[in-house]
Order: sequence, then C-alpha cells, then structure tokens
Amino acid sequence: MNTESDKEQFLKEFGSDYGYPNAPKNIDEIRATEFKRLNSTVYLDHAGATLYSESQMEAIFKDLNTTVYGNPHSQSSCSLASEDIVAKARQQVLNFFNASPREYSCIFTSGATSALKLVGETFPWSSQSSFMYSVENHNSVLGIREYALSKGAAAFAVDIEESTHLGESESPKSNLKLTQHHVQRRSECGELKEGTTGNAYNLFAFPSECNFSGRKFDPYLVKVIKEESERILGSSQYGRGCWLVLIDAAKGCATDPADLSKFKADFVVFSFYKLFGYPTGLGALIVRNDAAKLMKKTYFSGGTVAAAIADIDFFKRREGVEEFFEDGTISFLSIAAIQHGFRIMNMLTTSSISRHTASLAAYVRNKLLALKHENGEFVCTLYGLLSSEMGPTVSFNMKRPDGTWYGYREVEKLATLAGIQLRTGCFCNPGACAKYLGLSHLDLLSNIEAGHVCWDDRDMLHGKPTGAIRVSFGYMSTFEDVMKFVNFVENNFVILSSNWSAFHLSSISPPVEGIGKAAARHFLTSITVYPIKSCAGFSANQWPLTSTGLLYDREWILKSTTGEILTQKKVPEMCYITTLIDLNLGKLFLESPRCKEKLQIELKSNSLATGRDEMDIQNHRYEVRSYNNEVDIWFSNAIGRPCTLLRNSGSQSYSCINKNGSPGMCRDVGAKLNFVNEAQFLLVSEESIADLNSRLKSNGRKSTGGQAVQVGAMRFRPNLVASGGEPYAEDRWRHLNIGGKYFTSLGGCNRCQMININPEAGEVQRLSEPLATLAGYRRAKGKILFGILLRYENNTKTKSDAWLRVGEQIFSNGDSN
Repeated sequence: MNTESDKEQFLKEFGSDYGYPNAPKNIDEIRATEFKRLNSTVYLDHAGATLYSESQMEAIFKDLNTTVYGNPHSQSSCSLASEDIVAKARQQVLNFFNASPREYSCIFTSGATSALKLVGETFPWSSQSSFMYSVENHNSVLGIREYALSKGAAAFAVDIEESTHLGESESPKSNLKLTQHHVQRRSECGELKEGTTGNAYNLFAFPSECNFSGRKFDPYLVKVIKEESERILGSSQYGRGCWLVLIDAAKGCATDPADLSKFKADFVVFSFYKLFGYPTGLGALIVRNDAAKLMKKTYFSGGTVAAAIADIDFFKRREGVEEFFEDGTISFLSIAAIQHGFRIMNMLTTSSISRHTASLAAYVRNKLLALKHENGEFVCTLYGLLSSEMGPTVSFNMKRPDGTWYGYREVEKLATLAGIQLRTGCFCNPGACAKYLGLSHLDLLSNIEAGHVCWDDRDMLHGKPTGAIRVSFGYMSTFEDVMKFVNFVENNFVILSSNWSAFHLSSISPPVEGIGKAAARHFLTSITVYPIKSCAGFSANQWPLTSTGLLYDREWILKSTTGEILTQKKVPEMCYITTLIDLNLGKLFLESPRCKEKLQIELKSNSLATGRDEMDIQNHRYEVRSYNNEVDIWFSNAIGRPCTLLRNSGSQSYSCINKNGSPGMCRDVGAKLNFVNEAQFLLVSEESIADLNSRLKSNGRKSTGGQAVQVGAMRFRPNLVASGGEPYAEDRWRHLNIGGKYFTSLGGCNRCQMININPEAGEVQRLSEPLATLAGYRRAKGKILFGILLRYENNTKTKSDAWLRVGEQIFSNGDSN
C-alpha cells in the first residue's frame, strides 16, 4: 500500500477539514512538538481518555511552581488566589457550553460519574416520578435507576429513532421517535393512578454521543422531552408531569459540546480528562439554577454550611449553588490546571477539532467497509451507521471467510504487539452492546451463566461476539495513525488466499529452512518445577509424578489484599523470586534480591501455616492453607506490594463446572490440578525454539538495548523440554510415552504477553517479542500457539512412585494431521 498516494487521495476528499490549516500549529507541528512521547505508538482510545500535550503540562508545572495556592475556605492571600482561579475556571466551563451564569452553575465533582451520582441521589423522586433513559447509555447513567426505583419511581429505557430526511415544513422535533421498553418498578406504592402525575418530577437522560457506536444524539431531544413529552410518548401514562433532562457529555464534549443557550438541558456532566487529558479525577455538573432549587440534599459538610451548632439540631446551609453541593475542599490545584487545557481547545476551536477527527473516522469507516476476503465475503461489520450523524468513533467486529467471527481479544492482542492501542469489549454500555450485537435478554443471561463478566477474556460465547472493537480519534490523531491501523487490519485479518485453512494448525507455516530435519527420535532434555505460580522455577534431573503433575508444581500462589491472584503479567518482579525444593530435607527454599534473609518452608510440617479456606480459580475449587505474618511480610517485600501466600492442600480440589455445563477457561477440567491455567504440563521442543530464533534473527528483531532478540526455552516457562526431530513435530502428538509414563496432549498452548517479559540485569523489560513474530506464523483461530499442554494418565497400571528423568526417550503415536 502506498501511503503517500493514499494521503493525497484522503486530502482531496477531506483536505479542508483535516489538520487545522488555519491554526497557529497544523497537525504535523502539533505531533512533532507536543506529543513526542507517542513515537511509534498509535493511540486510538480517545473515547477512553485523550492525551495531554507537553506545553499544557509545562504551563501547569510553571503555574504551580510560581504561585502559592491555599485552601479556598480561608481568607489569606494564598486562599484568595485559589478562590480567584476557581471562579475563572467555572466561567471557562460555562463559556465552553455557551451557558449563561444567570441560568447555570458549574459544580466541580471528581468526574462525570460522580456528577451523575449527585443528580441521582438529590433528584426529587416520588412514587409518581419516571426515570426515562436511552438504551444507548453508559453504566454510570444506568446507575441512577437505583435511586429512582428505591423511591418507588418507574424506570424505563427508550429507543430513539431519527428520520434521515426532513420535509421543508418539518422541524427537527418531528424528526424524532421514541419507542418505550418494559417499565421497571420495585414498590407497589409506586403504581400510577389517573390524574396524580401532574406535579411529579421526571428525569430523562441521554448521551450527546454514544461511547459504543459513536452515534450522535440530536440535542433537540431536550426541547422535545420538555415541551412535547405526552405527544412523543403517545398514550403512555408516564409522559405526564414535569420533565427535567440530563445530557451525559463525557464522550461528546471534546468535539461537539452542548449549546445550552439553545438547548436548555437541566443537567450536563463531563470529565476534563476526556477533553484534554489532564487532570484526571476532576469533572463537573453544569446545572440549571431552577433545577438546582429542586434538588434535595441531606448531608452537609465543611464548605457547604454558613453555620452549625454541635450539640443541638441546627445548621444553616450556604445559599450559592456551588457551595451547596461541593462537599469539603474542592480539588483546587487540579482546577487551577484546567485553564491550560482550555487554552489548547480555544486555539484549535472545537469546530475544527470536530471536522479533523470526523474526517479520520469517516476515512476509516470507508476503508473497513470496503475490505473483502478473496472469496468475496466482507470482513468488517460496523455499528451505528444508520445514524444521521456520527462522532469520531468507529466500532466494529470482523469475520473470517467462512463467516465465523474473529474474537476481539485476538485483535487487541495483535494490535498491542503492533504498537496500536485500541479498546475492546462493551465499553460499559450494555444497552448499546446488546442492541448492535443483536443479543437478546436470553443471550445476555446465558453469557452471565457461562461466567462472562465485564473485562474478562470471553470474547465469544455460543458463536456470537460478547463485545466489539473500538477505535476513536482525538485532536492530535493523524492520517498516519489511521493508515497504520488500516494496514494492520488488512495484514492480519483479510484472507487473500483461497486456502484460508492456513489458519489451522495442520497448515501452519513450515519451519525455517535448515533447522533440524534430523532423525525422528525425541528425548526429554529438561524438567522444571515451578513451586509458586509465576515465580522462578528450578531444574531437576529427575522428579516424581503425582496425580496433579510434577510433585509440588504450582502448589502455591500469591494473592493480593483485594483477592487478586498475582502473576508476572501485573507483577513482573515475581520472576526474581527463586525457588528450590530439597526432597531429602523436605523444604522449599526461597530467595529474593529485595530480601536480606532467605525463607524456608517445611513441606510436611504445618509450623508456619495458620488457617484453611476455599477459593475458586479458573473454574476449579481449591482448599487452601495460609501462612503466618512473617511469611506474608517476606513475600510482600519481595514483590513490593502487600500479598499473602496460599498453598493448595490437595484434599478438596475438584473441577467447578458452570450451571450450563460449560467448563469455562480451563482446558483440562477432568484432571486434578494445582494452580495452573489450563493443564498439568507444558512441553516445548528445542527445535521449535531454534526455528523461532532463526525467524527473530531474519526479521531483524532488536531488544531495547539494540541486540538481536533471542529466546531460550525458559522464556516459555515449560515443565518439559524435548529434543530431536523437526520443529513443531509436537503439534501432531496425541499420546506420549516417556520412560513408561503415559501422557495425553490437550493441544497447543495459547501464548500471551507474559513471554515478552525479559528479566535482564536486574530490570524487567517488556518487549513485543517473541509474541509478535509468533503471531505472524503460529496463529490459529484466534490463538497464538507455541508448545503443547499435557495431562498425566495416572492409571492403575502406572507405578505410584513414578518419576520422570532427563534423557528418557519420548515415544508418540496418533501423529495424524
């Protein structure tokens, strides 16, 4: 693909909108001077959080280094400086939304979610009230439903449809149609009676832009609901009463902020990091002053009262809207920083930002829609395209030539390896997710029963995606970012060969020429035991087998104070904890460069153990034993964070199957397991590793130090290493006999970014290799495979004291393709 000619074509179509030609800096200058840190990174998650500029942060630090800001709840000169900067910030916010201070007030919160919570808990709900919200809403908006239902109010979602063509005499109001979903209630006292809703206050919430699809919602909804609710809701009894309107502007404010001089919403919420990257933890609620008078607030705090008496029931609230709602000391230093963010927005203008980002999004949509496999099947399914206006967000999924879906986790994994940062999942918008993916209530409940929750790895259930892939653009996004993304999609997901079965293991790319086509005799060359999950292991010339695999292998885990099982993915420092088991002494020896003293744990004695518990991990239930405080402190120091050591007691571990019969993520649900991800053993071959290293060398892959990337077997944390024969011969093994001990292959091991962690010279390096190279020739149906998983067949014919020994020959059968 010729990027220069592509850009020429792009500029012919979008040149007047792209790149800020009339601003002090054009897009190329902005990227070169303000975002040097992006370097080779393609950042496409501006819907999640946009990026701060270098000059913005320099101005903030200069301000904080030259000005003394004090607590604004005081009268000192430093405090008055804070009070002044806060007042200016409020006005900047109101100006940004074209809101008059006579009509609106700006209440600072910790973010858009906090602002939504404030509306929900102070709204004047009654049993005659209704909470109506668009289906396409963030979870933080749906959470308001809990306040409404708890007060006996009704709650219901609506689908909002817009006609794409208006007649000359038609107004935008008549363009809108609302379709009501099932009404939810929790209290019998809330049943509506005829003629009783006239004085009730109702709330309608919608986003300015859907964070799932990028669909923009017509701001005329504000006028429609306020002025014609009974007409728009037809014969529904829930259309009566006084309607207040809330706009969730968290996604849309960066490119199309609501004009409150035209569309007088009662509440608008947003977060500043969505506008200009910094500060985080700060947002605002813009509230119409008349609506603020209706809000019912119970709690008072420092800053919200004019007077209070400690020992009698008396207090007097402050009268200002902001003072009434801002509990405690506001984040005045963060508020002082927003002026520097607004300076960028004002320099470029939101209309220019909107046109710039829209041009990139439109180009990506057109490119994705045009992609086809060689058999003529379209690759991409895009969401939200029927809407009349779209924001700078593109949400989609992709199909293989046979019509099956690519999993979005596969896409995310490969994108990360390519230096592309995007988002996958449902984006905390369950209504839009279900609507666009065509998931029924039965589908959603079935997925939950199968164990699917937000942010997990279950990207496909019952043949359907559980989420989508999203790319979104910010004011500093470039055409070059877009082309790298489009090229990534074409190179990795468009099948141009009629024999698309190349994505099956039987047809995976052959090894590099010249790598070991020797005799087909295979031998066991290494045995490694990993006593503690994700910590370093130790090698042994021989080791006993048990019903769980190698004796003591992954029998211990580290758990955080929040209950999370710790691994090198999040705590790479775990690789520096070395382990050794002496079977004769019956002890586990541990060392860490962060701990002066070595730690010893008796294997048979319970002298350091303190209690028992049960826990579910990877759809297996374990009875675990914990250790005393001394042991936990040692491990906490070793990894630099609080944690506890747990041991599988072995007496109560059994497979935990979901209610629908699905075994979940664990591959080997039939075997007795310690704390493994999928199976008892992982085996790799020396020839396969040699082939990988040849590919790394031929690809010119370099480490951060400039040296050629080469990996050893231990990078893959195998229990067993085999030698002999051709690379990847193990892919075809079905049953193994190693020195009279029998094993069954469970298939290839799906590799993750953990194999890119390289502990070198006392520093953990996170690289893109070798996973990036493996992805180029070892992908199969959404997985990047290297090595095979094994189960030990511990039947009655096998000796109870069976040992594995280095040097034993490996015999395989079932070598069918």
